[in-house]
Amino acid sequence: MKKWLQRFRRPQSTRDLQYATSPLLASPTPPWRSRLLVGLLGVGSLVLVGRAVQVQLVSKDFYQEQGEKRFAHTLVLPASRGNIQDRSGQLLATSVVAPSVWMNPREFKADGAQTAKLAALLKLKPAELEQRASGEGSFVWLKRQVDQAVWLQVQALKLKGVYAMRDYRRRYPEGEAAAHVVGFTNIEDVGLEGIELSLDKHLRGRDGERRVIKDRPGRVVEDLGEQVDPVHGDNVQLSIDAKIQAMAYRQVRDAVLGQGAKAGSAVVLDVRTGEILALANYPSFVPGDKRKAKGDESLRNRALTDTFEPGSTMKPFIAALALESGRVTPATPIQTAPGSITITGSTIRDAHPHGVLSVAEVIQKSSNVGTVKLAMQMERREMWELYTAVGLGRKPDIGFPGAVTGRLRPYKTWRPIE
Repeated sequence: MKKWLQRFRRPQSTRDLQYATSPLLASPTPPWRSRLLVGLLGVGSLVLVGRAVQVQLVSKDFYQEQGEKRFAHTLVLPASRGNIQDRSGQLLATSVVAPSVWMNPREFKADGAQTAKLAALLKLKPAELEQRASGEGSFVWLKRQVDQAVWLQVQALKLKGVYAMRDYRRRYPEGEAAAHVVGFTNIEDVGLEGIELSLDKHLRGRDGERRVIKDRPGRVVEDLGEQVDPVHGDNVQLSIDAKIQAMAYRQVRDAVLGQGAKAGSAVVLDVRTGEILALANYPSFVPGDKRKAKGDESLRNRALTDTFEPGSTMKPFIAALALESGRVTPATPIQTAPGSITITGSTIRDAHPHGVLSVAEVIQKSSNVGTVKLAMQMERREMWELYTAVGLGRKPDIGFPGAVTGRLRPYKTWRPIE
């Protein structure tokens, strides 16, 4: 028993321990190795602390910005463009909801049949769709401003990575008839022609925005700050009468086609107020057709961009000046026989011989000879001052794009025939 107790008694010193079972443990540990290990642990801790200080304090703004770029997004809330109305409130141009379809190529997954169906719905070539789907970014447009029904069919395919953004498309109920008045916009809803261009700032409005945080699949998980609501554009009411506009367009179109003419224009005014009730041109165009080419002749608003001799519309001005100056009265007789008159080698004729006409009848029958005889009683300067006073030779003050300045030469250069 004593020997057995001695076997398990606690050794008095480390020298009594036997390490024969492990040569590694039996070898003594050098003091520098422990110091090296402690030193490495200390250096590692300092590196980690330094990195934490850099991230949390020194470069805090940079890393927050980088984090926001990956997860924080600004969603644009598009503003609806204002309506263009005629004098009675009838719509000449309005905006309708038209989703714009986009894709995240990183998420997009579809088999061949689904891809072909998607391309057909969006009217894209399969090769073009595959090219966009193979991009490295996280956003690419597939089709801007599609019909709501088309987007519902795309949704029914349940394709991963295909989304839609709320957007608006312009619609023009009067079509070709009012095309040169209202004009049109581009895909970004910016006015390019007509009233859409001249009053673009009033019609456009201001987009809103919403700052959000998205998770990796692109779902909104949190709002950042307050949402800025869009400010929709103002409505614009014109002096145009839609019914008169449609009638004027049909008359111009029929006249051009019936006479084999190159083009024609008509402007209808309210003689009491000077308001424009209709402005029509032919050939015309469909305002909502995005395939219009810049420089296309059909886009040309000839009523404003072309200069031409006024013709018989000048006769009332001559008669008014003769009456105002006291040279004649409405009943003053004027001999127009034999229905023609020659001035410095140029002969001016009436459509039909009339003989003696009063001043009132000269205007009623639009007699060229009678008007010439009234004009020959006046000084050139008088007529030039009259024409200048009523605005001839100046650019129309209507604020409409494309309006050109007329030509009225100084009276000293007029020839007798003029």
